[in-house]
Formats: sequence, structure tokens, C-alpha cells
Amino acid sequence: MMIRFLQLVVLIVVFTNAGQALAAYDKPYIGETIEYTATHEDTFVHIARDYNLGFTEMRAANPYVDPWLPGKGTELVLPARHLLPDADYEGIIINLPEMRLYAFVNGDQEPSTFPIGVGREGLNTPEGTTTVVRKKEGPTWTPTPRMRREDPELKPYYPPGPDNPLGTHAIYLGWPTYAIHGTNKPFGIGRRIISGCIRMYPENITKLFDVIPTGTKVQVVNQPIKLAWIDDRLYLEAHPEMEQAIQMEEYGVVSSPKLSENDLKRIIKAAGASEDKLRWSAIRMAIKERKGYPIEIARRSDDLTYNAPSDEGTLKDENGFDPEVQDIINELTERDVDADVIERDNADKDVEQAARENIDLIYAGGENDAPRDENVSQTPQALKNVNFNP
Repeated sequence: MMIRFLQLVVLIVVFTNAGQALAAYDKPYIGETIEYTATHEDTFVHIARDYNLGFTEMRAANPYVDPWLPGKGTELVLPARHLLPDADYEGIIINLPEMRLYAFVNGDQEPSTFPIGVGREGLNTPEGTTTVVRKKEGPTWTPTPRMRREDPELKPYYPPGPDNPLGTHAIYLGWPTYAIHGTNKPFGIGRRIISGCIRMYPENITKLFDVIPTGTKVQVVNQPIKLAWIDDRLYLEAHPEMEQAIQMEEYGVVSSPKLSENDLKRIIKAAGASEDKLRWSAIRMAIKERKGYPIEIARRSDDLTYNAPSDEGTLKDENGFDPEVQDIINELTERDVDADVIERDNADKDVEQAARENIDLIYAGGENDAPRDENVSQTPQALKNVNFNP
């Protein structure tokens, strides 16, 4: 009798553990958008780090606010709600356009998510699937010959310590020379400025390092447009495409925002039976602005409280699209950055440059924040021109 009882206990434990292992997060989104009132000493780099965001996503969500001196009392949107990428919900998912990493390490709870820095143009972070092959606390770094040609001031070798661009921890991938690592220059997070690796805030890499085992699956995708139904509402989340990231960072807008025919098909497929409820004006605006947080574009057909403009009686082409489709593609493909936006930005250059001083006072190496001194500029010096290597 005792043996049978113990066997039963073992079976219960096995099946319980198996159920826990199979449990998975089943929602298509995480987080909530935050409304934030800026203080006197705030800058986008400060707010971004405080709220687990990156610089470019702060810029995209608040395009007409000075990122260096937003001003006391300015109302800001913190884009902390994210639709999940279209990928298997397991291991690590990295979506390059939104410069964000998702770690499915919490069972049926929300995945952990972190902003990242990714490879700049010509040194792209690769797409595809790989695995974590090893981890190292206190990594060393040897710049490549190309890096030393670009920056002759680089040392031949960097041991562990505050000068090491890899920061305090590194998670090495199956792709040779690529890793997820920390940094000694945290203001580069959420920007496309490095040599292909994936960079994280110092406090975030330690969190990820502790929960990601060797062998973990890593998926790197390129999805500037994400779609998901949340309850009875369809949302679209649009980020700058990879080649538009610098424009968004500098101007808060992008030139020639494109909606590809494939994306258009994805939107219509996602809408399903509620295709006639799609709000094309909202879709146009979301693609144009690419604010990086979910925008409602439709509601279920059986939602009697919602009345989208009717397309009844309109013709459909051979793909099942209404005649407005090609107009949308043409409009979004040909649009350029508004001249007044660029003119305004250029007029502010002198003020901005004056603020971009005292770079060592802001997140300049190490894991601790620099103190916020109201008498000292809190803006990094010439962020656009800083050369980041790993």
C-alpha cells in the first residue's frame, strides 16, 4: 500500500511539473501606456532609463517635445505597452526595429522585457534563430582591426572593469562574435549605433543573465509593424524601419513611411470578419507617425457601439482590397519629412548644442545613475557623433 501511495505521489509531481513547464503566457501584449508629467531636471535619457525604455522610442512617442529640455509640467507619453512580436513565445525574442528584447522566463506570467541598442547601418545585428552558447560575468573585450582603424584611441585589449564596453556581463550567442551584453555607456540604449551586438542597461543585463540558461533559444526578428486583438479591439503598433531609426532619433518623424502590400494583407487578415470596420484614417496616421505604441484600428463586427465608415457597395480588386488600398500605398510611399519640422529642428541646433555638454555627468560608466543636478546640463554631448563599438 505504501509503495502504491508513493508511486501516486510521484505521478502527481511529474504531471504537475509538466503542466508548469508547458504553461505559457497567452496574451498578445504586455504592459500599459503611462502618462507622465516632466520635471525641471528631466531629459529623455533619464526618463527612458527610469522607466525601462529606450531613447528612440521616447522620441517617437513624443515627437514635438525637446528631448533634452522637455520642461517642467510637459505631458509625455511613456510607451510601456507593447504588442508581442509574431514569433514563438519561448526563450528570447529580439525585435530589431523596436529595439526591444522579450524574455519568456516567467511561465504563464508576462515575459520580462528590456530596451536594447542594436547594430548600426552596415553593421546590422543578424536576423534568424540561434541559442545561448555560454555566459560570462566580467567579460573581456578585444576590438577587431576594423574597430581600431575607425577609432585609433581604442586599446588592443580591455579586461573586466569600468572601461570595458561589454559592461559587467555577457551572454554569448551561437553566431560567432555576437553577444547580448551590458555597457559602460548606458545612454546608447534604444539607439542604432553599435557594431552588431545587443547592448542592455547595466541593471538589466544582470537580471537577464541570472534567469537565462545556456541553450536558450534566441529569435531575432525584423517586425516594424505588429498587430493584435486585445479583447474586441484590433491594435496596430508601428515602429520606424531599421533605415529610419536615425531620422526618428534626430527629428521625431521619418521620411517616406511605407506600408507594404504584405503589411496591408496582414492588416486585412488580422481584421478577419471585421475588415469592414477597419479605420483607414487611423492606419494612415499610425504608419505616418510610427509612435511605437498600440493604436486602435478596428473593433469586432458585433460591437454595436462602434460605427466605422461603411465600405458597403465599394468595388474590390482581384486581391479583395477596396480601391483605397493603392492610394494608401502611394501616399505613404511618397511622403517626405515635413520641411517645417526640419527647419524647426535646425533652428534649435544652437540651443541643443549648448545643452549637450558635460557628458561624464550622465550615466558615464558603471551601474549607478549620475546625480541630477539642476545647475548642470543633464544632456549627453553630441550623442549623434559618439562612436560606440561592440
